[in-house]
Order: sequence, then C-alpha cells, then structure tokens
Amino acid sequence: MEPIISKQEVDELMALEGKVKGDGMKNYTDFILKEEGEEGLKKLEETITNLGYPIRYREMRSMEFLPIGLEAITLLAIKRLFNYDDEKFQEMGRFGSKFSIIIRLFTRYFVSPEKLLKEASKMWRKGCTVGDLRVVEYNKEKNYLILRLEDYRLHPIHCQIFKGSILSALQMILKIKATCEETKCLYRGDKYHEFLVKW
Repeated sequence: MEPIISKQEVDELMALEGKVKGDGMKNYTDFILKEEGEEGLKKLEETITNLGYPIRYREMRSMEFLPIGLEAITLLAIKRLFNYDDEKFQEMGRFGSKFSIIIRLFTRYFVSPEKLLKEASKMWRKGCTVGDLRVVEYNKEKNYLILRLEDYRLHPIHCQIFKGSILSALQMILKIKATCEETKCLYRGDKYHEFLVKW
C-alpha cells in the first residue's frame, strides 16, 4: 500500500529551515481528539511513525521548539487521513488560538488593542523562528486591518489555519466578530501572504 504522504513530500517538508513551538501541535492534538477521538489520534501517530518520525503528540511540550517540517507533515497527514477541507482547517485554527499559551500571554500583558497589534511581530517570533508577521494597516474608524506574513513558505494548509487563528485571536484581543480574507498568497505567486480582516 502506498504511503499517505510520499517520501519526496516528506523529504521536501523536513528540509525546510525553521522551528515552531509545540504549542500549536498540542492544540492540533486536542482538536483531533475532539473530532476523531482516541482512535483518530492513534491513526495519526501511526501514520507519522511509518513516515520515519515516531511521535507521541501528547508528550510534546508547549514551549519546546520542533522542526517546522514536522508540523507541515502532521497537517498534511490530517488532511489526507480525515479528508479535512479548508473550513475544517480554519476551525482547527480557531480552536488552537483559544488555547494557545503564547496568545494568552500576550493578551494578558498588552491591554490596549493598538499596543498588542504593534507587538504582532514579537508574538510571532515567540512561536516560530521563520517568517515575519506584522500589521500593515489598522483602521479603527473603518473597522479593518491588514496583516502581512513574509518569508514563510511551508504548505498551503497553513493559510487556512492562519485565517482561523487570526479571527479567533482578534476576537480575544479586540472583542470583535470579524471576517478574514487572504488577499495575497505565496502559493498563488505573490511575494508574501496578506490577510484583510474586517469587522
């Protein structure tokens, strides 16, 4: 039987430079347990182990840095094992933001939305060693903001995770319900990812 992710895909993803905190992976684990149960998590762990990366997601530590390729492989395996679509990955992003230690720490110490948004790049760097997230524009009167993510090429699945994460984080930070559209994307030929958030 052919593996769910090819050796070439695994090699390409694991060759990516950068590390990511285990916080996100722990949130993916909790989401899979909620949606697919113990059997689903076991299936995911067996799949990743068969790809050459034995892993026990529950044993990961939130503040431990892991290879960024391992996160991409995990998300790709989730997509193919459970047939998740874009909306399901956005739901996963929203779920993860609610429980993210990094986001909760920043929202606790930066009470002003404007100040918090200015710290977006620092917040990003607390969780990931590659890429740069920054607020390009924040218009309080017209109720929109533009976020740009530069130098971050991993996998298109992440675009959906980001959309969900952005909406959930902003709901926590700005206490608003919003919409999020990815207006520019590296995977569509643009130079960076850009997200337009309106409320």
